[in-house]
Amino acid sequence: MKIVIVGCGRVGSTLAQNLDEDGHDVIILDIKTAAFDRLPETFKGSAVRGDGTDEEVLRRAGAKDADIFLSLTEGDNRNVMAAQVATENLGIPRVIAKINDPVRAAAYAELGVVTVCRTNLMVHAVASYLDLTVQTGPGIDTPSTPGHKHPHPSTALSAVRPPAVPAEATPVVQPTTTGAAGSETATASASDAAPPRRIGFRRWQS
Repeated sequence: MKIVIVGCGRVGSTLAQNLDEDGHDVIILDIKTAAFDRLPETFKGSAVRGDGTDEEVLRRAGAKDADIFLSLTEGDNRNVMAAQVATENLGIPRVIAKINDPVRAAAYAELGVVTVCRTNLMVHAVASYLDLTVQTGPGIDTPSTPGHKHPHPSTALSAVRPPAVPAEATPVVQPTTTGAAGSETATASASDAAPPRRIGFRRWQS
């Protein structure tokens, strides 16, 4: 398969190396030439210096007929922009964007972008190792189909639980603000709990 990866960081370069060794046709892009130093000398794919959110750059790199597109830079906005270009302009069938903010990951999934959230994955891994029960969004969040409830929790959450998806999520991306962490205990049942509302970055209140 032809696989395009935007972002040659630790995750992107590791995936590129493994996919290349597995016999896939790998194209990896990054805006910094030095990022390609993470690739081994045995890498047989294409390393392209360029902006993965630029349609013309992607076309010149050979992304037009790719089977898979992975946007794995450190910027949430950059990743979702690249994913939208790959889906809407290039018609790539399988596209995933890495989104660090769980709230944005859920919101983008509602808008049709498959997201992978490192924060949710790490929370789940830590909780599993410590044998703790926590609520968190999925590591891979796929667009929900009409008539199906989104998989994220929507009842009141305790302090150890990551934020749920705001019901009023819109495609407009607002700058993330930092708020003081709060501590709240669920006191209402799922049937009578009010929808959570966002206060700052990680604090939620029913």
